[in-house]
This record gives sequence, C-alpha cells and structure tokens, in this order.
Amino acid sequence: MGDSLNLLPASYGDFRRAAEKRLPRFLFDYIDGGSGAEVTLRRNTADWESVQLTQKVLRDASKMDSSVELFGEKLAMPLVLAPVGMGGMTARRGEVQAKRAADKAGIPFCLSTVGICTLEEVGAVSDRPAWFQLYMLKDRGIVEEILARAWASGVRTLAFTIDLAVLGTRYRDIRNGMAGGLGPWGKFRSGALDYALHPRWAWDVGVKGGPHGFGNIAMYVKQSKNPRDYLNWTGSQFDSSVTWKDIEWLRTVWQGNLVLKGVLDVDDAKQSVAIGADGMIVSNHGGRQLDGVSSTASMLPHIADAVGDQTTLLVDGGIRSGQDLVRALALGAKAALIGRPWVLALAAGGEAALTRYLGLMKQDMRTALGLSGAINAKDVGRGVLLRP
Repeated sequence: MGDSLNLLPASYGDFRRAAEKRLPRFLFDYIDGGSGAEVTLRRNTADWESVQLTQKVLRDASKMDSSVELFGEKLAMPLVLAPVGMGGMTARRGEVQAKRAADKAGIPFCLSTVGICTLEEVGAVSDRPAWFQLYMLKDRGIVEEILARAWASGVRTLAFTIDLAVLGTRYRDIRNGMAGGLGPWGKFRSGALDYALHPRWAWDVGVKGGPHGFGNIAMYVKQSKNPRDYLNWTGSQFDSSVTWKDIEWLRTVWQGNLVLKGVLDVDDAKQSVAIGADGMIVSNHGGRQLDGVSSTASMLPHIADAVGDQTTLLVDGGIRSGQDLVRALALGAKAALIGRPWVLALAAGGEAALTRYLGLMKQDMRTALGLSGAINAKDVGRGVLLRP
C-alpha cells in the first residue's frame, strides 16, 4: 500500500499515487480523468478546500458522534460509496471487496448499472442492503427486469443518474482508445505491453478476476468479449430522450427510495421535489460530463436554501477527506458520496487499503468535529464556517 520506502498511506493523494503505479494507464486515466480540459474536475476539489471551518476551543468533545441517519438507516459517518462504472476492474471482483469494506465502515455501497459484479454477487456479501444506480435504457423492459433483480437482492435505495443525456468529451479516454480516436498510440497504450508493465494487476484482475463484463447487463449483450464491447452496447442503449415524464414512470415501478443523481440547478432541484423523488444528489458527474460548469461545493448551499427542508439532500464531486464531509454537512447536505477515492484506494491495495482509507476519513472527520465546536454530526450547520 505504501511507496518504495514502505510509508503508510495517510491521504487520498497517497492512495492515488499507489493506484497509478498499479493500474494500466488506460484504466487509471478512465477513473482519474474528467471531461474537456478538466476545469470542473479541478474546481470540485479546490472549492471544497476553500470552504473555511472555524476553530472553537474548550467544547466538551468526550462524547463525539460522527453518525447520521439516512433513509431510516444509521450510518457510522455521513458517507456513501458512489457508483463507479467499471469500478470492479481495479481489483479482483472489486465491487464485492468494496461492499465488504463499506460494511465494516458502517456505510452504504452503491453498485453501478455498469459495474463488473452482479447485483446478486454484491447482495450476497451481507444482510446490509446495497444501493443501486440506474441508467435509463431504451428498452424499458430491461430496466424493469434489472429493478426487479435489485429489489430481490435487497436494494431499497435507487440512485437514478439524470445527467447523461449525452456523454462528456473525455480527452484521456480518447487518447487511450477508450472512447474513439483509435490511432496507433491508443491501441499501443491499451494493449498487451501496458498489461505487461503492470503484472500485479494483470494477474489479480486480468487472469484471476473474471468474468470482466458488466454483470448486470451481461445477459443482454450478445457476443461480447471484453469491457469495450459492453461500453459500445451501453452507448447504443443509453436513452438520450429521457425527460421528467420518465421520472414519473420510474416512480411508479420502483417502490423503494428514489434518489436523483446529477442535480446542479435550483429549478431542477425544485422539480425533483415536485416529481416525488425522495432525495437528490448535487452532482456534476465528478467533472466527467460538461466541463466548465459549477462545482458541487458552490451549488450545494443554493440548492439547500431552496429545497433542503423538503428532501434528503446529498452531494458528490471532489470529496476527499473527513474535513470535506463536515464542510458538506455545513453547506446543507445530509451525507456525501465518494467515487474516485474508493476505487483508487481499492486499486492501491484491495479491501485492506480501502478499509484503511475509510478509517482515515472517519478519524479526520472526528478531528474536524472536535475542533470546530460541532462535536456531533447532527449538530453541524453553517455556524462552523468562517463565512456562513
């Protein structure tokens, strides 16, 4: 998990560097990168860092509590492992390892429609329900079948992604041959030599970690040979015609909690409440869709002021530390989601590394609570900010 000096990873940056060494370039860039010039990707982290906490002393921190309640479930800290497409390719049966780490940390894990492991495989890890993320497919019959499988696997919270009407232009994926632009360099970087340069990953995932398809849609993808075939199929099946009417339909077929993922506009937030969603995730898809839009940290307080008392408000994008969790609570969220951090920690050293990263986040959050005077997560408000 450490570098050549065997130093223990202590921050997100440490796990990221370890993951970069272990993963093939095309896979690391797919996870780490954003759209366009990655302006929004950088803003997401920078704007959380710019949210200044106050330091308040001589508060009794002996009975600190980082837990929150979310959709009737107690979480050890206000954190959810976000859905990440192909996240399971970073370690052997990666989503299963991530679910085990999330269980130990006392937080939910959300499986992507285009995850490697199946709903049934993840559901068998424990009795603690996973969340499931849905992309709307053109074939509504397939959607209904997937939702029925999710319910049978214990899922009670559905995160429906609403910001993928078109796919963002991701330069790193183009350069590596993941999204068109299959020139000689793209083929070279994504080929056998790249695997040979990363033997631990090639053995752990490439040889021992199969099957490598998108488990939840494998039965619908005929004659597929590798993840790229699945990406091509999903690209043809993602429905770009989705409107609020489709959310109304989804509300009728899904009986559990419905959370809309990808809200970045106050009017859209109000419509999400009006349509009957149980919650929403303030999100710009981790800076992977429209480059140059607002960061989630900058939009969260506006959306919280508009609808925060009418819905369960969550946020993702750029969350890297326990301090960021406190910042998210202070700006109006009930909890935050992380995507890249859990996937890269998993790549750095599997379940053990992810367990360590989540432990560090909780420890960091407790430090922020104890020194900002909030003490308990449920008490965090804008009063802990230097400039509310």
